[in-house]
Amino acid sequence: MVATMEIAILVVAGGRGSRAGEGLPKQYRSLAGMTVLARTLRAMQVGSPGAKVKVVIHPDDRALYASSVAELSEAEQAVLSPPALGGASRQESVRNGLEAIAREGPPEIVLIHDAARPFSDPALMARAINAARAHGAAVPGVPVNDTVKEIDAAGFVVATPDRSRLRAVQTPQSFRFPLILDAHRAAAAADRELTDDAMVAEAAGHAVHVFPGDIANFKLTTPEDFARAMDQLDASVRPDPRILTDVRTGQGYDVHAFAEGDHVWLGGVAIPHSHSLAGHSDADVLMHAITDAVLGAIAEGDIGAHFPPSDQQWKGAPSRIFLEHACKLVRARGGMIAHVDATVVCEAPKVGPYRDAIRARLAEIMGMPLDRVAIKATTTERLGFTGRREGVAALAIATVRLPE
Repeated sequence: MVATMEIAILVVAGGRGSRAGEGLPKQYRSLAGMTVLARTLRAMQVGSPGAKVKVVIHPDDRALYASSVAELSEAEQAVLSPPALGGASRQESVRNGLEAIAREGPPEIVLIHDAARPFSDPALMARAINAARAHGAAVPGVPVNDTVKEIDAAGFVVATPDRSRLRAVQTPQSFRFPLILDAHRAAAAADRELTDDAMVAEAAGHAVHVFPGDIANFKLTTPEDFARAMDQLDASVRPDPRILTDVRTGQGYDVHAFAEGDHVWLGGVAIPHSHSLAGHSDADVLMHAITDAVLGAIAEGDIGAHFPPSDQQWKGAPSRIFLEHACKLVRARGGMIAHVDATVVCEAPKVGPYRDAIRARLAEIMGMPLDRVAIKATTTERLGFTGRREGVAALAIATVRLPE
């Protein structure tokens, strides 16, 4: 690990991440109970303790950023300088972040890192810092295993590059601070839009060194990447079920009435409908039932005890906050959620077309394998308030394993 006050780390977190699927921008999505951004910030600080860290965020994401930062310890939060606001492109966002760092006092070296790469380790960061000191501009790269073809506009091959000379480039990209700040200013003045910070340095006439990257340091871009990330997470964050012999079951139940609107939230997925559900938060009746089931399994009360509806800070809040909190309480006791089984009761909307998306979203938030999340739907044959289409109910059972 490299410890120095001469290092600044700029984490770029202003994107929308649409290819990662519906829901929150990918940097704010949960990965085994912790947001991707929080995991990335923790990795940056472990790799370069003492470095100042600045995050560039989208102007609309201040609340999401604050929620992610709250997942870190007080010591981890202390090294974060106020976030910078991003621009219309990644390049503009990086320049905004660099200018903010310059105003606070320019460092010797700056590492520029994508928020959606939470797996950078100390060895990779040490290589980045040393390469920047030696060469001025440097990027991590990994060998390209597939044969690459260059094609023309008609789709015909015009060249086959020697793949032994090709590298897939990652972040953190590292630079002497004045070099990359001046290069970004020059690119902006010339109105040139480039794909990464290495190209910005190249366009300014600087040679860029490629040092060994790490195949584990992949970028979360698609839903498949999130599944791979779950598999890659160190086994130490997943307790061995063989020692979790205290098996408990909790149940949850919730109802919400229909109100004016054009969609309902179920399990973290927005489902188009002629009405919305009324509630102090986003009224995600399914997630509320599951949250209460998890809390019940560890005898920790219910949602209202942890997030009182009288507290205005939870007005309109996304229900994932409640579920993530319940899951953290389980992990804080050294336990794991072994299985969740939930049922939605309503005449409409139809849940079936969204079942897989709901399961995937809940598994992501709870840090569970998909095959341990079961979601069903039923009607009451037009009986009762759900039968009259006045609202939606949900029931849930959660199985939790704790150490004795």
